[in-house]
Amino acid sequence: MNKKEKFLHFLANETVEGYLPFQPILMHFAARLSGNSYGEFASDHQVLVKSNIKALNEFDLDWVELISDPYRETSAFGAKIEYMPEGVPKCLNHIVKTIDDVHALQHPDVYKAERTLDRIKGAELYQKLLKGTVPVFGWIEGPLAEACDLVGVGDMLMMLMMDPDFSNFLMDKCMVTAKAFARAQVDAGCDVIGIGDAICSQIDADTYEAYVKERHHELVQYIQSLGAKVKMHICGDIMHLLPSLKCLKLDILDIDWQVKPEDAYSHIGTGVAVCGNIDPVTIMNVSENQLVQTTSSLVKSQQGRKFILSGGCEICVDTPVQNLKVLRQVSNGVF
Repeated sequence: MNKKEKFLHFLANETVEGYLPFQPILMHFAARLSGNSYGEFASDHQVLVKSNIKALNEFDLDWVELISDPYRETSAFGAKIEYMPEGVPKCLNHIVKTIDDVHALQHPDVYKAERTLDRIKGAELYQKLLKGTVPVFGWIEGPLAEACDLVGVGDMLMMLMMDPDFSNFLMDKCMVTAKAFARAQVDAGCDVIGIGDAICSQIDADTYEAYVKERHHELVQYIQSLGAKVKMHICGDIMHLLPSLKCLKLDILDIDWQVKPEDAYSHIGTGVAVCGNIDPVTIMNVSENQLVQTTSSLVKSQQGRKFILSGGCEICVDTPVQNLKVLRQVSNGVF
């Protein structure tokens, strides 16, 4: 079986002998590995695809991704983005300040907006180069994350407390674009769509229930109706959200280092693949021997479960190449 076939069998709860998927989130690290800047990686799908395929081959990864930064949709809505040579792109202006701005916000055409089209082209290029043999993960911003990108994090969190009408109206508009962008990526060849909504770890469970849970559920159902799988990525401590996340019927849930896999499974069940959860700082800083011990212990504890080995979040750019090779070797049962 090729990588895509193995992975789909894994998600379908079909036994694949000796198979433990390994897939760290790679952005700045992948760019540097291929000799490019982060700015080049984020602005040019050809660089992004080349960098990810190099990492795929270097570390025998189990899929490739289109993740780069949070501002693809934000740019499509009309915000100005500045590329940084060695950093995440910057959003230069928050274009939503009042309810009138929300009313005036137009639904972008993801095939015409430069940055969303660039990601769609990335999906197409993966299919051309990999010929459908490797799973391709697209990415969209979740509704609260995108609202924060448009308004500003602090102001949007205040709006959740002070102006429910503003908050709901804006997130509903974000949902329309999220669906359109997800569909475009699936149509271009993506097998899985990741939903990034990191800010949700910073709100309480009641606020998540009131504003986000049903929107997440709607997005998950929509993407799955297109024939794709769904991965949810919320950085940080999501222990308080796990009872709500159970209701989303996800295919994959990322967990950061603050969440133990057994706690995740106890809430969401064993049918969802849990992906994580080694602290990226640990992966970057510890010795090979320490990393072998940490990773081996984690892998051993997850035997028989639907588990994907990864960092809790993005791999740090200064992580030694050999340390990622160690993770792959442990997942392959070398140690």
